[in-house]
Amino acid sequence: TLFRSKEMESVSVYHRKISRETGERLLTDMGLDGSYLLRDSETIPGVYCLCVLYQGFVYTYRVHQTNTGSWTADAAPGVSKRLFRKVKNLISAFQKPDQGIAIPLMYPVERKSLSKDLQDDSRDNRSEEH
Repeated sequence: TLFRSKEMESVSVYHRKISRETGERLLTDMGLDGSYLLRDSETIPGVYCLCVLYQGFVYTYRVHQTNTGSWTADAAPGVSKRLFRKVKNLISAFQKPDQGIAIPLMYPVERKSLSKDLQDDSRDNRSEEH
């Protein structure tokens, strides 16, 4: 599927077409082990990357939809592939320990609608500055 999943658009940690560098910067700026986000794969159309920060290193796992519409992530070798009906279910599963990724997903790095300023943590302040 070359089209972007509507379902993915509703996921708060999905940052669309940001580069790998941008994704890594967002995570290292957050600075917490277990910080994570999703972005489009730079190399494979229709595939997404789940990026997780652990001990200063960003681990990347491919997430994609199967022909049957289920979601799956490429975890560590030897960990059996699991299928999920929704992206959000996949994220929930990887919030638990021992799922074949470097560290459980703990701190979502959410997509800001317009504000590019990552330091702006005033979630109550809804006015967008231009």
